[in-house]
Amino acid sequence: MNITEYQHNMTVQYCFPEDNSSCIKEVRTGTGNIFLFTLLSFISVCTVFLNLLVIISISQFKQLHTPTNLLILSLAVADLLVGLVIMPVNTMQLKDSCWYLGNMTCIVALIINFISMSASVCNMVFIAIDRYIAISDPLLYSTKVTMCKMSFLIILGWSCSLLYILMYLYLNDHLIQSQIVNRCHGECTVIVKSSLATVDLVMSFLCPCSVILVLYSIIFTLARRQAKAVRSVLNATSNKHRAKVSKSSNSKAAKTLGIVVGVYLSLWIPFSLCSLSFENITSVSLVWTVITWLIYINSSVNPLIYAIFYPWFRASAKYIVTCRLFDYSSSTFSLFPEQI
Repeated sequence: MNITEYQHNMTVQYCFPEDNSSCIKEVRTGTGNIFLFTLLSFISVCTVFLNLLVIISISQFKQLHTPTNLLILSLAVADLLVGLVIMPVNTMQLKDSCWYLGNMTCIVALIINFISMSASVCNMVFIAIDRYIAISDPLLYSTKVTMCKMSFLIILGWSCSLLYILMYLYLNDHLIQSQIVNRCHGECTVIVKSSLATVDLVMSFLCPCSVILVLYSIIFTLARRQAKAVRSVLNATSNKHRAKVSKSSNSKAAKTLGIVVGVYLSLWIPFSLCSLSFENITSVSLVWTVITWLIYINSSVNPLIYAIFYPWFRASAKYIVTCRLFDYSSSTFSLFPEQI
């Protein structure tokens, strides 16, 4: 070994120095990076805490045991996986480029990453269908959409998401040689061929989002018609007491969940555009890191939307934070039922 090689080995760090195939270690330090890691860690903790509030609220309080809230619960579980697993893993990789947890853990982390995104898309489609039925046929909604049917639909959605992700990774592994994906020991990345990325974009984004947008355009058209009909009846009867009915709960729920869907789509658009911008997309690029974190932050935004627009969430969160959840009759607490 000459002096130049010796100096190079002294300055360059490796993930596993004893392994000749080890990746080069890149540790990001400095005030800016420390602030970034602290911020991302804070976002991760808030994501877990807020989505746990949603899950506990809907699970505990009987007034919230409705088919629509089951979908919100399912979406909160997907968001919880992002805050509990995906955000910490990605923060760790931003701080230290090496992966020390082994290949199997890397595969599990990738599957959880993909399935949480896929399940979120399924939940968004189911929410749009649920609101369409509630607005278009409110009298028969309770018979068409039951807790049992919704539970089966959610289980089916998660199962299909898992099957789709396994098939996707299986095909991607055959399109790209495994030695390219694992270029060195200590790396956990996924490289997606552009042709497969196009298929995934259509299947997991364009088709579901088209269904969502069409349904919500119909929903808001129907909601405006119903609001006009109610106002005309109220004007004809001049009954002040019935004026409280002018804003139906179904319309308000549709608007709130429409905001959830709108935020979701706006944060997914950069991801969808960039997925077609490269011949091969790698998860370690800076652009990819930024757009994926936009998607992760959506998991933090959803419970904040509930907190702003749903009185039941604020009431249930207050009971949970003040530990009144442990009262014997806590499941029957009133959570502003007139506004749920």
